[in-house]
Parts: sequence; structure tokens; C-alpha cells
Amino acid sequence: MTGGNRESGIGNRGELRGKRVLLMGLGNRQGGLGVARYLVEAGAEVRVTDLRDEVALAGTLADLAGLPITYTLGRHEEEDFRWADVVVRNPAVPRESKWLVLARDLGKTIEMEMTLFFRACPAPILGVTGTKGKTTTTTLLWYMLRERWPDAVLAGNMAVSALGQLSSIRPDTPVALELSSFQLEALDEHRLSPHVAVITNISPDHLDRYASFDDYALVKGAIARHQSADDRLVVPGGDPVVDRVVDGTNSQLVKFFKQSGTGDIAMSPSLPAEAFGRGKKGDIAMSPVPDCLLGIGAGRFTGIWNGEPVDLGPVDALRLPGEHSRLNALAAAGAALSIGVTPDEIARAIANFPGVPHRMEHVATINGVDYINDTAATAPAAAVAALSAYAGREIVAIAGGFDKQLPIEPLVDALATQAHHVVLLDGSLTPNLHAQLKAMNATSIDGPFGSMEEAVKRASAVASPGAVVLLSPGTASFGMFRDEFHRGEMFRAAVAALQQEVSG
Repeated sequence: MTGGNRESGIGNRGELRGKRVLLMGLGNRQGGLGVARYLVEAGAEVRVTDLRDEVALAGTLADLAGLPITYTLGRHEEEDFRWADVVVRNPAVPRESKWLVLARDLGKTIEMEMTLFFRACPAPILGVTGTKGKTTTTTLLWYMLRERWPDAVLAGNMAVSALGQLSSIRPDTPVALELSSFQLEALDEHRLSPHVAVITNISPDHLDRYASFDDYALVKGAIARHQSADDRLVVPGGDPVVDRVVDGTNSQLVKFFKQSGTGDIAMSPSLPAEAFGRGKKGDIAMSPVPDCLLGIGAGRFTGIWNGEPVDLGPVDALRLPGEHSRLNALAAAGAALSIGVTPDEIARAIANFPGVPHRMEHVATINGVDYINDTAATAPAAAVAALSAYAGREIVAIAGGFDKQLPIEPLVDALATQAHHVVLLDGSLTPNLHAQLKAMNATSIDGPFGSMEEAVKRASAVASPGAVVLLSPGTASFGMFRDEFHRGEMFRAAVAALQQEVSG
């Protein structure tokens, strides 16, 4: 299989030998660390530049100690960009950065971890993007792949360096890769797409980085823009935004729906009657079918594949609550079926999937109250989905935080109508959120609180037995926390302290 074109840039590790490479943005997560090591191992002369200083980057610098790398920290210098043959930018660096403009004007090659990985990876890549659900979908897809290929790899926009795992990837080791919009920018520029592409959904996000929602949506659609006719694209059915951004794709379509048992999916006469799942275990082969449909019917994950009904097991085998979780499972199943995982293997993976930290994560039950960590809900649409997942139960919602310039009306409406009590965290968006909640006559509002511990204590005080205390902020975390994962860790710590206090 060949996902997309490989028309420009560094094609393999050998092409980096002797090159002067500037890594722009090291960061404190595994991506920058993996890129730096990869460049050194490839024989490049490596410099790192980052606006953060030695103190802020202490952990990553310690991990790179002893490697032949020079650093410009706390600033960027024009001389570094003039020196470089290749600039590798961190996804956090905006594409409009004046330093990248300078590099382009100087004729430098600009890469990103994912462009280097896509060209060097010898195995099929299954890429997943979307506004919400991409981490859960990618991880569940990985569980499905491991049913057939135990050494399948999970990497990407989840603090796991793809380049760091390259040495362990064989041609028969498929890769499940989460891709953010920032990573897709570079893949689009270099005309690269994965062998199997998944779009979970598209709703407003990152409008502090993109000029408009249309701009953001078009970047998401880039995951399929350079696929070939042998590749596969998995998308939600009946989504006009997704349909618009993937219009004209060359790839074969798989669509998943909220509801649709086999009786509701029209059998297309163009679909061959060849049964799915043939071939010995371990084969990686793309199905030739141009369109396949998956959905939910009679309490089961089901659909049409290769012209015949397919059964992927009972819906209630999935431990994660909510319609959005079921759609994530269907999206993952579409990608897994496309590469040769059997329906029985998919059903086993769904039943065994424990979920992902920081996404609808059950932290504890204290005095009959469930504490759920959904800190990864950094956009309103994600928080709305989480609130819907607990419909019918008393919900004490912890929300609020940093303003990403997103429309918050859907979040306000969901909190006002579905949450019994709202506990607000401090942040630049919180005053506006508080005002709009009051305008909606949401009378039970507390805060803002300046610490997670205070917020959890207040939530615990107002929650009745059988309630859910749900951290699903619908906002970014900057200000009170380093990032959304730090916010989730603080929630866990506050719940643990509460549990110790109650048991003590």
C-alpha cells in the first residue's frame, strides 16, 4: 500500500547524514525528544532552538544529556536558520511564524516529525484525526490491530514519539497514528496521507490559531487529500462539514452512522458478494470494495461489508458510556476492517478495551458518587458529548478555563439543562461562561475556584449518592495548569485526597 505521494523532502534516515538540522521547538513531551534522538542517530549535525529556557526544559535536556546537540534557548536567532539545511518544526510552532517565513525565503527544507516518519515508515499507517474522540479511537484501533498483529504500534499526538518507535516497525507491523490539525499542516504541505484515514468528526476548535472554522476544517480534511485509489477513508455518514472537506478524494469510502442495522442499510448492487475476512492470519491487504457502511442495530455493532452483513458484537460490551463512544468504536472498526482485521477480532478488542486516561476516565466512587476525569474535553463539543453520556443521572459538572475563541453557546445550553450543579474553575473564559449560565437561569453555580482541590471539595459537598462529578471543562487549561493532562492529574490527586479523608 502507498498512502499519498512522496514528492519532496527527506525520504529516509540516510538522507539526513551530514545535514545541518535545526529542531525548532523541543518541548517537554516525547515528540521533540524522539525527533532529536532520531536526527542524531541519523548522522545529522543537530541544533535545537526553543523560546523556553533551560529551567523550563530541564527534564527533556536531562534525557538528551551527552548527545552531540547544541542549543539556543530562551530565544531564536537568525543565524541558526541561516546555518540550517533543514528546519524541523514542533507542531506547537504556528505555520505563520516569522522564523518559518525566513526559512522559506532562504530556501530551507521545512519538515515535521510526521513528514519524516511517513517517508521512513515501512509499514501501513492508519491515521486518525477529528475534533473530539481521536485519542480514544486511535487507541481502540490499536487494540483491534493487536488482535491480529501483536506488535502493532501506537503513536502520534498522544505524547508518544512516532520516530522513537521506528526501529521496531517491520513491514508487517501496522501503525495506529493520532494526528492533530497542527501535524496535518505539514503532511498536507508535503502531499502525504496515511494508507487508512479516519475523521471522527469536525466542530469548532483552535480558533485562536486558525483564521476561521473553515480554515480549521480544511486542515482536518488534509488527512485524505493525498490518498490514492488504493487507500481507504473512514468518515461519519451524513456530516456536511466532513463531506465538504473530503470532497474529491481518490480513496475508497467507509461510512459509519449513529443508527443503522443491516435492515436499514440499503444493499448496493455495486458491492461484490465476496465475504470479508478471507486470508491467513497476519495478512495485510486492502479490501477492493469502494463503499462500506457500519452502524448500530438491535443492540449490536453491525453493517454491510463487501456486500454482506457484518456483526461486530454487542454494543453493551463497550465499557465507555455515551453515543460518542459508540461512534468512536465504529470509526475504529472501519479502519480495522479495511486492513484485514476480522469481525470476531474487532468484537474481542471492543470488549477488552479499558478506555484511555483523561478521557471519560473513572477515577473513584466515594460515598456512592462517581468521579469522572474527562480533562481532554478542551472544546465545547467534547464537553457536550460527555454531559450527554450521563443523561438521566445527577451531574455535578466542573467546567471553565482558558478562552480559545470558540462559540460556547452549546456548552452553556448543555450545562444549564443537563448539569444539576456547575462548579467553575478560574480562567479567561470563566467570567463569560458564568454570565451566560446565569442568563440561562442556571441557579446552582459555584466559583470560580483557584485550585482543583477547592473545586473538587465543593463538588463533593453538593453531590448526592448516585451522582456523577464530571470534570469535562470544554475549555483549554492554560493559566491554572501546564496543560490539560496536568489539569487531569490535579483532579485525580484531589479525588485521592478526598477518598483518603473519607476513609480515614
